[in-house]
Amino acid sequence: MYKATEGVGECPRTGVYLTGIPCTSVYHKIVYIAQMPIAASCFSKQSERTNLMQNLKVAVIGLDTSHSVELPRLCMAPDVPADKKVDGLTVTACLRFETPFQNKEGLDKRQAQLEAWGIKVTECFDEAVADCDAIMIEINDPAPHLPYFEKVVKLGKPIFLDKPLAGSLEDGRKILELTQKYNAKVFSCSSLPLTPTIPVAIDKLGGEAILQGHTFGALGTAPAGESLIWYGVHSFEMLQRLMGCGAEKVFAVDDGVSVVTNVVYDGERRGLIESIRGMWSYGGRVQSQTKTEFFHVDNSRLYFYLLTCIRDFFRGDPAPIAMEQTFEGLAMMCAALESLKTGTWAKVEKL
Repeated sequence: MYKATEGVGECPRTGVYLTGIPCTSVYHKIVYIAQMPIAASCFSKQSERTNLMQNLKVAVIGLDTSHSVELPRLCMAPDVPADKKVDGLTVTACLRFETPFQNKEGLDKRQAQLEAWGIKVTECFDEAVADCDAIMIEINDPAPHLPYFEKVVKLGKPIFLDKPLAGSLEDGRKILELTQKYNAKVFSCSSLPLTPTIPVAIDKLGGEAILQGHTFGALGTAPAGESLIWYGVHSFEMLQRLMGCGAEKVFAVDDGVSVVTNVVYDGERRGLIESIRGMWSYGGRVQSQTKTEFFHVDNSRLYFYLLTCIRDFFRGDPAPIAMEQTFEGLAMMCAALESLKTGTWAKVEKL
C-alpha cells in the first residue's frame, strides 16, 4: 500500500505540480515526492468531505507518550480552539501499559484526562481495538513497536505508527516486511517533516535542484535505548523532507552539546543535521546552486498538522511519507550511531 506514482506531473487532488526523486528497494521502485507541498495536501484547509462523513473510530495503542493525550485532545476536548480542532475522528479507546518512559503515576494522570473526554482506557488489547476503524500506535519506547505492530497489522485497518519507526534496524525491516505481507495501509513519521514551512522554503528555490540541506532540532535523553533514534528522529526526518531519499553514508561527531551528522547523498548532494541537547527549537535551510532559503518550525501547531494528515490518511488519502523513506531515516540514525562508535564514515544500509 505504500506506493507512489513515478514521474512528474500534476497532483489530481490538489492541482499542485509535483517533482519526483527516484529511490529503489526490494519491494517497489518508489518515487519520493521531496518537493510535494504536504501543507497543501494535508492541512491547508480542512477536507470538505470530512464533514460529510461519519467520524472514524480510532483506537490508541500506548499511553507512555504525551502524544496519547495531545492528539486525542485535538479531536475530543471541548475547549480546543477552532483553528486547532481536527474533525472527523473519535478516539474510542486506549491501551495502557507501563514502559521505562512513564511510571504508574504518570499513566494514571493521563488515563484520567482521556476518561474525562469519554475515552475508555484498558489493559486488554482486544478490548482496545474492538469496533475501531483505524489505529494509532503511540508508544514512546521504540522497543515494543514491532511486537505491537505484529498484533495490529493483522487486523486489516489503517495504521499510523508514531516516531520512531523502531528501536533497531532489524525491527524496522520486520515492520516493513509485515506491511508488505499483509498489504497494509500504514505510515510512520514524526510531526516535523509535516511542517508547512519546509515546502514553502523549497518553493522559494524556484524549481532549482536542491544541493544542500541543513536541519537542527532537539536531542532529548531517552530513559531506555538510543537517544539519537528516540529524539534525533525529528531533525533527521526534516532533512529527509528537504533532500528526499538517496543517503549513502554519514559521519557523526558528539561534541557534548550536540550530535552533528554529515550526510552524503547520491548526485553529490550533502546534508547536515544538528541534534542539540537542551534546546527545543527546530529549523534549517535549503540551498540550490544560486539560492538559499531558511525555515523555522512553529511548535505550537505541530500536533494539528500531524493529526490532520493522519485523519486524511485514514480517510483514504495517500501517505504523506512513504514507509521506505521512514526506513531510510532509521538507517541514517543507525549509521550515525555506528560512526560515533568507530570515528569513521558509516554506510547507510538499504532494504
